Amino acid sequence: MSKILVVDDEAHIRMLYSEELAEEGFEVITAENGLNLMERLEKEKPDVVVLDIKMVDYNGLDLLQDIRNKYYDLPVLLCSAYDTFKDDMKSIAADHYVVKSFDLSELKEKIREVLS
Repeated sequence: MSKILVVDDEAHIRMLYSEELAEEGFEVITAENGLNLMERLEKEKPDVVVLDIKMVDYNGLDLLQDIRNKYYDLPVLLCSAYDTFKDDMKSIAADHYVVKSFDLSELKEKIREVLS
């Protein structure tokens, strides 16, 4: 069973993603921000990280760089309500960029893609 870490500051998004991805057979763990994210990655050893960009007190693009510096091969999907970050140079370090939606079809597809 693949483990997914969802990092998002919105509780309803974490709950939605957890329920939907668990129904797909994934083990889902969540974090509400980037606090101690690197230690969490070391402890939990997820197969994929779904990372929000705009979080209170944390910038997902900076967290992405931290992840890439230590866990180069760990798949990271940026998931944001804003498509404007797609053109940010820091975004290219992500495996995929998904615009948030309550229809998680694209997110699920991209997760399956990076796991295959």
